[in-house]
Amino acid sequence: MGKRKTHKFARPQFSPLGPANNTPEGVEETVEGAGDISSPAGDLLEKLQSASPDVREFACASISKLVQEKKVIPSFLQKDAIRCLGPMLLDPSVAVRETAAGALRNLSACGGYDVCDEMVKRDVLTPLAALLRECCAGLDSTAVSPRKKQVSKKNYLEDVSNEAIHLLWNLCESSSRAVSVFNKEGLLDICILCLRRFMDNIELAISAAYCLQTVAEDNAELLAAFTPQVLQVLEVVLLSSGDTTDHLLLRTLVAGTVWNVKTVVPCSSQAETINAVIRILAQTLDRNASQTILALSQTARTALEAEAGSQMEEEMIDICENGTPNLEGDAQEISPQSKAGDGTSEDISDFLPVRSEELRLATALLAAQQTALEIIVNMCCSEESSDDEWEEIGSSDDSDACVTEGPGSLLSPLCLSAEVLSALVNNLIPKKVLEKTVFAESVTVDACTESPPWRHLLAKMTRIQCRALTCLNNLLSTLDVERLGGPAALHTLSQHLTDLVFSQSEIPQDSEFLEAVTGAQRSLMQIMSSNNIPQQQGLSAEQLMRLCEVGAQCENTSARVNVVAMVGISGHVLAKEENTADALKVMGDFLLQVMTKDSSLVVVGEALDALIDVFADGLEADRAARQMKLLHALKSFQPVFKSRIQKEGKNNLTIDQRLVLDNVKINLRRFIAYREALMEK
Repeated sequence: MGKRKTHKFARPQFSPLGPANNTPEGVEETVEGAGDISSPAGDLLEKLQSASPDVREFACASISKLVQEKKVIPSFLQKDAIRCLGPMLLDPSVAVRETAAGALRNLSACGGYDVCDEMVKRDVLTPLAALLRECCAGLDSTAVSPRKKQVSKKNYLEDVSNEAIHLLWNLCESSSRAVSVFNKEGLLDICILCLRRFMDNIELAISAAYCLQTVAEDNAELLAAFTPQVLQVLEVVLLSSGDTTDHLLLRTLVAGTVWNVKTVVPCSSQAETINAVIRILAQTLDRNASQTILALSQTARTALEAEAGSQMEEEMIDICENGTPNLEGDAQEISPQSKAGDGTSEDISDFLPVRSEELRLATALLAAQQTALEIIVNMCCSEESSDDEWEEIGSSDDSDACVTEGPGSLLSPLCLSAEVLSALVNNLIPKKVLEKTVFAESVTVDACTESPPWRHLLAKMTRIQCRALTCLNNLLSTLDVERLGGPAALHTLSQHLTDLVFSQSEIPQDSEFLEAVTGAQRSLMQIMSSNNIPQQQGLSAEQLMRLCEVGAQCENTSARVNVVAMVGISGHVLAKEENTADALKVMGDFLLQVMTKDSSLVVVGEALDALIDVFADGLEADRAARQMKLLHALKSFQPVFKSRIQKEGKNNLTIDQRLVLDNVKINLRRFIAYREALMEK
């Protein structure tokens, strides 16, 4: 659909003296109940002041694990954990620095936007920036003089750098203030230095690439820092030949960064750069994620079985030699939580996640494909589009003018440069995106379901399917019929989208899926209607209304707008045909119900717009309108609609939405006058 951005919260003014030492804003209500939760926050934060680096390291690692449970985060915030952990980033012990950065990283990841904002307000970026500069100097020195005795130091530096860069990325993704600090402190050079080490430490380079892509989006202040030397580093990564999923993810992230800063690329290289970026995205989407994940899961399972067999063999030998198995050792090995719970052990290995190389590679592939799809979604958006335009309502005309597309506006081709259009088509992006709208094969789903550590991949695969459908929506709004393969291809696509919804016994209820699939279906219906292509395949009238009934109950406003628009498009076509009055009445009744009952003015406005389009002209439309007493219903609702705009418009709507609703209000008045004139004849 439109360009999806991270929601930005209103930021208080920054104080050079630092934020006040009080309870974090936005979490007071949560903190009130924190006392009911058994949390060792106070004891662990006290241990951070210990003279022993081992105790400090253990405390940081313990906090790192505990904050992964959201319910304990308020208790840590109440005791000012952010200010306690911040100085640990500059602790004399490198190990403490790493675990402190990991604790803050987990806190930022699990705490959400409010916690990230609070971390920035509590000035965690000051020690973080200092830590990154120290790491930068150290990485520079090891790169210049890579002696054997420096290997251990280099690894420590890279591990600390990775945690710190990841923390910086989390903060910048959630806080505009963090991005401002990033710009002011000149942290781009540090990210570039980490990126340059991709041949030696791909994990560090990926963290840096994530951060770069985030800070480079809509950040005009940073563009000047992307010098020819920096662009050359990005180019080297783009042209690298690593074939692992890690390298695929890295190149995809860098491609996203290059796209975000394309305006600083010399004009003579623009076309070549755009083609290189889209070629990388095509290569990422080329991978068959379902088959790759299946193969990796089987490899991991084989390795686990071999390890279990080896362990059993060792236990049998121990029994034969000693007469009894070492049950105490087994208990300690399989139950690390017991050690962590009693507070007597300081072995931080208890708090480290179980690492599976195969699972990591599978996750990297899915992340790469999701990122690639999101980049293409943004490519196919108007440069002027914004979050507010996602739910902008427009008139259902067949204008060929370039407009910004949103869930509530009828879709006309967006304006893209010839270079981008050519690269999208030449690299078969529409075909590759369509392939990603199909969910993973059942054998892959079964393999992930049977292995608990792999189950979370199912949600990631669902998200990729939704991103692909959103991407398809934007491509349909961008490309003309010929570039999309002609009428036959559109008919095939219509059947494909119908199968996605109705292949199961019940229509999927997931709001993200409903928003994505109805958005794609709506775009397809609009382009076929605008080009007078008969909709002979795909959704039947019955299926359309079933989908719309489900969509109308969805909590997602965009999904509701989409189904209303679909009814409007279909009804507009039916009104031109014969013997369709009964079908039009069913559609009209549905739209009237939405008009009177939906809580969103945006949806209500779309329903009114659809009613006006469907019943504007034609004998069948007139017959249906009389049967459903449309004129009476609209005249009764007119003052209600006007009142809702006056009451809700100022606080709940953007200026653009208000203007569109005002236009709908005018059209409604004219339509009522038109229907009254017809009734008098």
